[in-house]
Amino acid sequence: MDKKAQYKKYHLNNKEKRNQYSREYNLKNKEKLKQYQKEYHQTEQGKKSRRIANWKQKGIIFHDYDLLYDIYLQTTHCDECKCLLNQCQKSRKCVDHDHSITDDNNVRNILCNCCNVKRK
Repeated sequence: MDKKAQYKKYHLNNKEKRNQYSREYNLKNKEKLKQYQKEYHQTEQGKKSRRIANWKQKGIIFHDYDLLYDIYLQTTHCDECKCLLNQCQKSRKCVDHDHSITDDNNVRNILCNCCNVKRK
């Protein structure tokens, strides 16, 4: 039996033992893990992964999320009203998507919050 098969067999046979170890480790190192997460979310990769996870949770479907993230970062003006996009509430960037499409790309464009709310 090769190493990969042995590894898989061990993990299948000891699933509860591994889960118990993980639970105990997480309880013992709660503050350390919390600090690590906080630091990670400040990195570019952390910001990217949180943004993409948020899109997926909201039902945004795109064939390449890395490409969508790059487009999102590069967009400086609303595709609808052409206003400058920034961090304030009215002109915050939003990925506009069609809620009725649930099985294929449903992204329409990048809009300001005002235009996105009007379009719904």
